[in-house]
Amino acid sequence: MAEEMPERESMEFDVVIVGAGPAGLSAAIKLKQLNADLEVVVLEKGPEVGAHILSGAVVDPIAVDRLFPDWREEEDHPFQVPVKKDIFWFLTKSGKFTLPNFGMPPLMNNHGNYIVSLGNVCRWLGEKAEALGVEVYPGFAAAELIYDENGAVKGVATGDMGLQKDGTPGPMHERGMELHGKYVLFGEGARGSLSKELIAKYDLAKDSEPAKFGIGLKELWEVDPSKHQEGTVQHSFGWPLDKSTGGGSFLYHLDNNQVVVGFVMHLNYKNPYLSPFQEFQRFKTHPAIKDTFEGATRISYGSRAITEGGYQSVPKLSFPGGALMGCAAGFVNVPRIKGSHNAMLSGILAAEHVVEALGADRANDELAAYDAAWRDSDIGKDLKKVRNAKPLWSKFGTPFGIVLGGIDMWFNTLFGGWSPFGTMSHGKADHEALEPASMHEPIEYPKPDGKLTFDRLSSVFLSNTNHAEEQPVHLKVADLDKQKASELMEFAGPSQRYCPAGVYEWVDGNGDAVPLGKEADAKDATFVINNQNCVHCKTCDIKDPNQNINWTVPQGGEGPVYPNM
Repeated sequence: MAEEMPERESMEFDVVIVGAGPAGLSAAIKLKQLNADLEVVVLEKGPEVGAHILSGAVVDPIAVDRLFPDWREEEDHPFQVPVKKDIFWFLTKSGKFTLPNFGMPPLMNNHGNYIVSLGNVCRWLGEKAEALGVEVYPGFAAAELIYDENGAVKGVATGDMGLQKDGTPGPMHERGMELHGKYVLFGEGARGSLSKELIAKYDLAKDSEPAKFGIGLKELWEVDPSKHQEGTVQHSFGWPLDKSTGGGSFLYHLDNNQVVVGFVMHLNYKNPYLSPFQEFQRFKTHPAIKDTFEGATRISYGSRAITEGGYQSVPKLSFPGGALMGCAAGFVNVPRIKGSHNAMLSGILAAEHVVEALGADRANDELAAYDAAWRDSDIGKDLKKVRNAKPLWSKFGTPFGIVLGGIDMWFNTLFGGWSPFGTMSHGKADHEALEPASMHEPIEYPKPDGKLTFDRLSSVFLSNTNHAEEQPVHLKVADLDKQKASELMEFAGPSQRYCPAGVYEWVDGNGDAVPLGKEADAKDATFVINNQNCVHCKTCDIKDPNQNINWTVPQGGEGPVYPNM
């Protein structure tokens, strides 16, 4: 079929950037600030800049200050809610313990930071980039890597539009476009499809610990004004997760009586019957939490994978022709639940090294100096202090692991990055941590009440997710027989539970859902993929026990549209 396709048209640029997130837009802006004559293009798979951006978010302004020293003098910037109050709770099933702020390592202090919609931050950065002359192309999904004769990356190709389910051109078919650059920078976010391919092709992770991830789920609510505390940042851990399952939760009070509630569950959990979405819904019913949402209205919902490996798991960032940035590189600071500042800093750092290379008449070679620089930069200093927090949590469980992680961060802070634990290993990849269903009991979760707790389909509706039905399924299952023999029969079909959007189902010969706990008896079961529901979280690509599901981009402009997330 590929031989029958017409050749793509191509466009030439100095720098091609994949992803209009904090990293990509910061790189584009810095490139133009350093050399206004550069031709820079940013590709964004969402229908508009910010549409696919999902984060807590409390932002450390260090990178914004570096890009725009005078930004506070503007009236229309998105950093309108400074943090006024920090709260840390450990939750039991019916109560809570407040952790004293004075006992927390200094880096956990949020004063001086801002509660934001990261999508709106990216919209603001997009406007800044375009004002500098950057070409920003929303609705264009980078679907394929283009290599030169020497094996270096020379560009990307956007996906074809109007393909039918079997992959053949439909009546409205339009060929994708090739965009070539002297350097190509990738800021796709966590588990980006092209970034994953690059890491494998160039063996970028050979000297790193396994990549680690969490799944983040978020809702935006409008609450009763009497329950609103603008500027309050509240973090908690403990219930509803057991001691051996890592994760945490947050409530951020924005302006206009809006409250963000979020839940992060580490994807190295063992029990295949666990459902991150259902645990999130349970969390909201805690006596210390639910009062905030009495009489409130849920506005939006979304979910996204989060990089959690940190310092040890960052792969080599440079390869022939380009580099990785932001969450594609894994720059999230897990204890702080922050990554956007490091994403922006990495974009700035990458841009500086690209400009230096172009100034020396280089092109399509390796930006080795960028890879060598990040550990001594503010990014490396930020991540090194917390490098053992996740391994300690995973090894010793939540209560003891949190205490040890706090002690470790204090040592790192007081002794310039030294820790009695050294630098700990993460161990297994997340998909390897899942245990067979025979080792666990099925979990019957409560039915949603439609007021405080909800089902997945009504939640996906609030994410404004849309995919054209007549196109190839973008969730690729390599071996359906293995999916049935292993994912269903051995692991009880965890895809039905780890997916926060109801994409995956196992149904019997009558089209009914396979009963919970009876998966191993369902010989006539069929794997159903409701790809229209996909919110692009990438959890399936990470957690499938056989790495049998490959997330790829659908047609450009499709997926969720997060208005204020």
